[in-house]
Amino acid sequence: MQNADSTLENRQANTVMVISTTAFTLMFAVWLMFGVLGIPIRKELGLDDTQLAWLSAVAILNGAIWRLGFGILTDRLGGRVVMTGMLLVSAIPTFLISQAHSYPQLLVYAFLAGIAGNSFSVGAAWNSAWFSKSKQGFALGVFGAGNVGASVTKLFGPALIAIVPASSALIPGGWRFVPFVYAILLVVMAAVTWFGTPKLDKRPGQGRSLREMLEPLKNVRVWRFSLYYMVVFGAYVALAAWLPKYYVDVFKLELHDAALLTALFIFPASLLRPVGGALADKYGARYLMYLTFLVMMAATLPLGLISSNALGLWGFTALLVMVGVAMGIGKASVFKYIPEYFPQDVGAVGGLVGALGALGGFFLPPLFAYTKAWTGAPHSVFFILFLITLASMAWLHTTVVTIRRVRNNTVLLESQ
Repeated sequence: MQNADSTLENRQANTVMVISTTAFTLMFAVWLMFGVLGIPIRKELGLDDTQLAWLSAVAILNGAIWRLGFGILTDRLGGRVVMTGMLLVSAIPTFLISQAHSYPQLLVYAFLAGIAGNSFSVGAAWNSAWFSKSKQGFALGVFGAGNVGASVTKLFGPALIAIVPASSALIPGGWRFVPFVYAILLVVMAAVTWFGTPKLDKRPGQGRSLREMLEPLKNVRVWRFSLYYMVVFGAYVALAAWLPKYYVDVFKLELHDAALLTALFIFPASLLRPVGGALADKYGARYLMYLTFLVMMAATLPLGLISSNALGLWGFTALLVMVGVAMGIGKASVFKYIPEYFPQDVGAVGGLVGALGALGGFFLPPLFAYTKAWTGAPHSVFFILFLITLASMAWLHTTVVTIRRVRNNTVLLESQ
């Protein structure tokens, strides 16, 4: 009987993982769709680089600021309820984007649709509740691979834009067809989530006070993890939104080709999360974070110091793929830390780490635009990433050295 119960629970946990990952992939695609849509929008509305950067940034902002709250809500109410609600709520502004005809309208609707980005903290808390500690790294890695949603619009957006002409009277055409389709898919996915996942959900935060759930946030370790996540996720979000325009402007590529090359960065940064989670389960998160930061610094330094045209299209892209590989491993490693140190507070801690990390994706696109305008060198934006990574590496190493010193002193005292 016990084996049967265990088998059923494992099957339910896998169902939660698959459906939550699919929902997250779709909502991540919605969250970052302006990386591709921004190009035809810029042409239609006559936007400059800074205006275009803010269009992506406001969506990213709303996908970051509520992560803590949604993480706590998931621990209390269960992921089934919260994820279904978020899918339905996201569908409304996503549809309205397809009806927008001015820059102010787009800014408002982009901000509202950005709520979809908070789905990560929902799914992370939901999966953590269903999987044992020994499997959480892998499960969170699989779920986090939903970041590949950033490439969905890159791969299919240009084709969808071309399918329905802008003058179509039946449904919104041109770039507006993409959010129109996404709105329909969000409603369908809400039904799949509600009817396809276990009705008897796990709620680790049920019965606990809000004050008790927020208590771990006083720990400096949480804020250190947040900086790590800004490097491996916030910068990933910023680059996923920024790179199509970068390829078009710097290398003079067509949007379709720029989107495909951006996907070469997105795929390893997303799909390697399960690998990163499994490696973190086996070797520990600390070792992988060292490796992540070293690889990122090795790639972003030449990207930031050498003109992209001097590197050449494929040299530039190869270094970006290196960054993507490191980010994919690093994102899983950060979230391996959280259930390890805060097993009862994944919703709150994961929500804050996700929020502060994702805020990097809000601040970086405008910072990229202003840096490019100030220096006149488009590649200078990558030097910013190098400096942020260097700061994170320094904090990680200082912490490790301090821990080892304390541990050695303790052993010395015990031996006397």
